[in-house]
Amino acid sequence: MPVQRPGTSSSRRTLYAASAALLATFALPLALPGVASADISPVPHRAGALPPSGSAPARGTAYMGMGVLAHDGQGGKPVNQRSAAIAQTEGVDVSSHQGNVDWASLSKSGVKWAYVKATEGNYYRSTAFNQQYTGSYKAGMIRGSYHFATPDVSSGANQANYFADHGGAWSKDGKTLPGVLDIEWNPYGASCYGLSTSAMVSWIKDFVKTYKARTSRDAVIYTATSWWKQCTGDYAGFAKTNPLWVARYSTSPGALPKGWGFHTIWQYTSTGPTVGDRDKFNGSMDRLKALANG
Repeated sequence: MPVQRPGTSSSRRTLYAASAALLATFALPLALPGVASADISPVPHRAGALPPSGSAPARGTAYMGMGVLAHDGQGGKPVNQRSAAIAQTEGVDVSSHQGNVDWASLSKSGVKWAYVKATEGNYYRSTAFNQQYTGSYKAGMIRGSYHFATPDVSSGANQANYFADHGGAWSKDGKTLPGVLDIEWNPYGASCYGLSTSAMVSWIKDFVKTYKARTSRDAVIYTATSWWKQCTGDYAGFAKTNPLWVARYSTSPGALPKGWGFHTIWQYTSTGPTVGDRDKFNGSMDRLKALANG
């Protein structure tokens, strides 16, 4: 997909249409920003239908990598599992678009860990969270949860508390990974959510500081290098404390955001709503357990 210049109306229309198609056309009622406890149930969309021309997807429909795929595209060749580095541990991330996941089959296929969408903004809680979070655990996987950030809706502290209250908590049981802040291209509007680079950095600081105060863990930061450079000015200050989950749909993770000398997780493909996105933890199973234990 050609990369459009972020911020123009044409690029937003391209992003919206591509994102909606990849969502397998589920749409949710629009939640009012600031409604702190709305549970939104997905409404089936007619197959092949798209939102009206120039309109954004409904709030709550975002999934990890949705904006990245629409902006950066799915480039390169699929990763050859046999030739991939030995010290890599396969994982998956899912949201309500996958519904009830067959975790036993995923486990048998070699998937060892999972991240599950818990919340978005301060207005959405995933209707599939319980089945996905407990199901992956029962299948023997190490699992964690993620929050899709919408910095245009409320403060970082507000959203960190909302996340911690609704699935983002952590316990030292050896099978719970630290929570993830999913911060990426905005599927609902302006690429950087209308914030300056300094304001975006402040928002992220607010989130990770509050999340650590609530859970004792440093949140993993999920992002794309392209977004991070544009929307934070390639800020390097989180590299010493927050593990990096980089999204790049190609044959390698590519260049990383400033400050991080290595990635902890790499989302290497975004296959849409039927399978879930595929990821590699940059280490062996014992290192994954160490991340879970803190």
